[in-house]
Amino acid sequence: MAKKIIKKIKLQIEGGKANPAPPVGPALGQAGINIGEFVTKFNEATRDMMGNVVPVEISLYEDRSFSFVLKISPASRLILKAIGGDKGSGKNVAKKVGTITQMQLREIAEKKMPDLNAASIEAAMKTIAGTARSMGVEVAK
Repeated sequence: MAKKIIKKIKLQIEGGKANPAPPVGPALGQAGINIGEFVTKFNEATRDMMGNVVPVEISLYEDRSFSFVLKISPASRLILKAIGGDKGSGKNVAKKVGTITQMQLREIAEKKMPDLNAASIEAAMKTIAGTARSMGVEVAK
């Protein structure tokens, strides 16, 4: 019989750099998850993603065991990495922070495809382009 899930927790942690300090420790401690065990397993699983923010979905079961699923970095982080920026524009219409090419959009869309609810790469590219525009990044034609 499958274990019953009693709680799901979603966090965004930098790959390979999880530690028991806030915000990770308190979020896991309140749920009753073994913090040290999670930190060790997460850092081991994300060693190759150093420097990227990795969303993780943790499922806590009745017997206090847990499992986690790693997701792909947020689209905004991937866009900033592609344009070489550190943050988006506070005034996306008036001030542009960079330009992203169609090729870069396609690469990001292909990478994010498992997490998006788009039917095709072209639809995923439109979603990523919309995110880029809202961040003040100009989308090249």
